[in-house]
Amino acid sequence: MGVYLVSVGARQWYGTDEGDLGAVASGLDEELRRRGLPPCGPVPPEPDPGGGPGTGFEEKSAVSMDGFAALCRTHLTPQEEETLCGWSVLVPLALDEEVRLLVGSNYADETVIAGAPQVLALAERLAAAIGLPQEALTVRERLGLTNWFLNGAAARRAEALPGPWGEDLDAAFHVAFFVCAARHALRRGCPLVYV
Repeated sequence: MGVYLVSVGARQWYGTDEGDLGAVASGLDEELRRRGLPPCGPVPPEPDPGGGPGTGFEEKSAVSMDGFAALCRTHLTPQEEETLCGWSVLVPLALDEEVRLLVGSNYADETVIAGAPQVLALAERLAAAIGLPQEALTVRERLGLTNWFLNGAAARRAEALPGPWGEDLDAAFHVAFFVCAARHALRRGCPLVYV
């Protein structure tokens, strides 16, 4: 089991077919206008599945979040934890406050949109707190991070580089998951959604 977080391109973001995010995109732009901000801006096209590392984002969250939740409670305020974890769509925009739309998402009756800069700052704070090694944050192929943590490479690295990050690899995975997701959204200028 678990859920996937994937990047989306222009066709799905602006589309009108079932499963597309056109209602979310237009609702976000409307809310941004209401706040006196410019619209979301252009979203790049869907990446070619064979387009190489870094063109598309796909990771699977399938490990326990208990340790990660405890880590958040130790280092973040409840509001910061909600900003980091409570969204269903991540966009490459600075949003001082998340956007809530009465548009159903894959897992809830509403869509909560967070800004990647805010998510990145919080996730990087957690990464620093546990001393997460940089190699966990530079994986760019699809499911690369998931595989690094699940296939034993992270455990072997934790033996060679002991520290708080290696004491709870499930928590470390989620820290890396949010850092890498936010960095990808900003680098590629694309939204990410849970599917």
